[in-house]
Amino acid sequence: MDNQQLVQALTQLREISPKRNFTQSVDLVINLKGLDLKKPENQVELYIFLQYGKGKPNKICALVGPELKEEAEVNCDKIIQEKDFEAFAKDKKLAKKLAAEFDFFIAQANIMAKVAAAFGRVFGPRRKMPNPKAGCVVPPKFNFKSLVDRLRNTIKVTAKEKPLIQVSIGNEKMSDQQLSENIMNVYNQVLHKLPGEKNNIKSVYVKYTMGKPMQLE
Repeated sequence: MDNQQLVQALTQLREISPKRNFTQSVDLVINLKGLDLKKPENQVELYIFLQYGKGKPNKICALVGPELKEEAEVNCDKIIQEKDFEAFAKDKKLAKKLAAEFDFFIAQANIMAKVAAAFGRVFGPRRKMPNPKAGCVVPPKFNFKSLVDRLRNTIKVTAKEKPLIQVSIGNEKMSDQQLSENIMNVYNQVLHKLPGEKNNIKSVYVKYTMGKPMQLE
């Protein structure tokens, strides 16, 4: 799979996909094979920065103590202060609403135990807990700007239970060249994560939200 072939495939996909009255996302689907996903070393969990974003920036919420309150307020879409954690611990609906509203949560490292106690039961199953692999657990003195700028255009790519990866890599308003570069970025990082590289990839598809998938590989 090379960039030129990919651009041609995306152009063709655009031509055959019916127009909808909303902006469709463009999804990359990678079917895996020959992996025992019960073994942690075979599981995929990657946080990948997309150079061209995915058409809509991620929303970021910070869970912080007084040390990071001002810094987080300037850079994040919302902050929840440590003193307000109890309200979310007592009200599961409130915590669920928060989890649904934001793509990434950043937490202050020295209060992670309190974050886990207040939000873990809701955030955990939704895979929304602040993850150190994404840089989302930060010290009490921290400059948020560069992290937040990166997270705005970061996607989480996982295959832990089923041999399947499906992620949004953009939307139909983006150019085919931009979509192609995002796809190649994700594909290459997944490829290098797999123990058998290409031998662990069964097939690759790209599709619009409501469209039929087109096979790339």
